Amino acid sequence: MTAYIARRTVQAMLLVFLLSLLMFALVNLAPGGPLSGYGQARHVRPEKAELLKRQLGLDQPLPLQYVIWLAGNDWMQVDSDGDGQADGAGTRRGILRGDFGFSFRTRQPVMLEIGQRLWNTAYLMLATLLAAVLIAIPIGILSAVRQYSVFDIAATTLSFAGQAIPEFWLALLLIIVFYAWLHNPFTGQPLLPAGGMYTPGAQYPVWDRLQHLVLPVTAGALGWIAWYSRFMRSSMLDVIHQDYLRTARAKGLPEHQVLRKHALRNALIPLVTLFALDLPYIFSGAVFIETIFAWPGMGRLYYQAALQRDFPVLMAVLVIGAAFMIFSNLAADILYAYLDPRIRYE
Repeated sequence: MTAYIARRTVQAMLLVFLLSLLMFALVNLAPGGPLSGYGQARHVRPEKAELLKRQLGLDQPLPLQYVIWLAGNDWMQVDSDGDGQADGAGTRRGILRGDFGFSFRTRQPVMLEIGQRLWNTAYLMLATLLAAVLIAIPIGILSAVRQYSVFDIAATTLSFAGQAIPEFWLALLLIIVFYAWLHNPFTGQPLLPAGGMYTPGAQYPVWDRLQHLVLPVTAGALGWIAWYSRFMRSSMLDVIHQDYLRTARAKGLPEHQVLRKHALRNALIPLVTLFALDLPYIFSGAVFIETIFAWPGMGRLYYQAALQRDFPVLMAVLVIGAAFMIFSNLAADILYAYLDPRIRYE
């Protein structure tokens, strides 16, 4: 098992490196370039744009730019101001040493901007995932146990509808209904806030934050509830007809113990992979949800960076998301062995 984990870890690191190389090439080869916004601004003289290009290291060939982005440029002579003499103003250490550079838009360290938004996204996405799992798993279990019942047919129909509804359309609809149409009969204020994480100076901050969670969590969780419930139903149907469950029933075990101790644990094994693939979503954020509800998270940061061609921020979000995706799959493989004793890695 140890040898397997070590081998897969090395493979994961190699895959992250290859993906970073591919993403760096695609981002930098996009039409316009990172300084296209400066070139279109009338108040920015061409010589100032050239100076900025040298300071950001964009005057170097693309392969060298990747090496600098990856390993830093403190090993080379840097002339960031174009005076013909080396200086240290444009030096950086590279992402291998935790330095993703500076944002083109704000001139703040990229990791500082990500750190300010990462926990906001984790707060929203964990609440969304928790709500989806707590609702979807019981629905999937009941649908499988009561196969072809009225409940199963209704749950199946609603799950297909939930998967078909676009996330951004549902978010806008919720804002129209719960913010524009429905109001608190006592205060006359909208029933639920339309955006943001909290109301500055709120009298009851905990209750205020919970209110701000309702609409984005509802819009984000509906699709996951539909997907997880259908997946859980299918997985339970594969398990509840197995021979070992018939043996457990023949020994006189109550049905709730058969389902809880034997069927549920094995039915959750395929769900581990699905959940592991969704874990990076917690850290990369929901672009539509965070943008529509003005949530200051990673998804909104990515959207703003893409619009304004903020390449350092864009690359940082993409690489971190890819790394979480790869290593969460590795974690899922390891969890398999814990959940299913029949699985062993040599």
